[in-house]
Amino acid sequence: MAVEHVQNGSSSGPSRPPRGEATRDAIAAAAQELFLERGYDRTTMRAVAERAGVSVGNAYYWFASKEHLVQAFYDRIQVEHAASSATALGRRRTFASRYEAVLLAWVDVAEPFHEFAGAFFKAAAEPTSPLSPFSPESRPAREAAIALHQRVVEESDVTVARALREELPELLWLAQMGVVLFWVHDQSPGQRRTRTLIRTAVPLVDRLVRLSRLPGMRGVVGDLTKTIRSVRT
Repeated sequence: MAVEHVQNGSSSGPSRPPRGEATRDAIAAAAQELFLERGYDRTTMRAVAERAGVSVGNAYYWFASKEHLVQAFYDRIQVEHAASSATALGRRRTFASRYEAVLLAWVDVAEPFHEFAGAFFKAAAEPTSPLSPFSPESRPAREAAIALHQRVVEESDVTVARALREELPELLWLAQMGVVLFWVHDQSPGQRRTRTLIRTAVPLVDRLVRLSRLPGMRGVVGDLTKTIRSVRT
């Protein structure tokens, strides 16, 4: 999830000097280390600042709260997921294989952090939290994830009904959010149940997408897209 600068509210604002960028990265890296060592609840901004070798005030200058540090952590997962997905997508052409590869790539990247994912989820479930996947702060990461799913569709063998084409990447991302929720609660070794869910659910999604082309499905597809657009505004 995207990290905001405390002063201007955007991580994509004016370019920062190399030294400032290095300081911010050091703070984010220290937070990730402590999240892994102590868990989210036992990690404090003071401890992060000490680990990064900066003052507490400097830590707060770059990150308004511990939640914003988690967003930096999510940013790193996002980058790793995009890189892993790019490799997987390059070898696949069918829609089902591409979508499955992207979902499994996320599980692989996130697996080391599963132990404390529940604490993150509790914070993200609060509607006003910047960690919410639907928050303004999360918009850059959300749009990047939707763009990845758009690539899944556009470079695959599937032909999508015109009314559904624009909405499908976001629908696939929403489905991924459901997988993430299941993953958070999955205590099986290596989150085996989540991987099974992905492998069994993706063929169903593939069938539904392909059925959308049938003449008898036009009304259903039209109603679906209208519903999506109505709740978005």
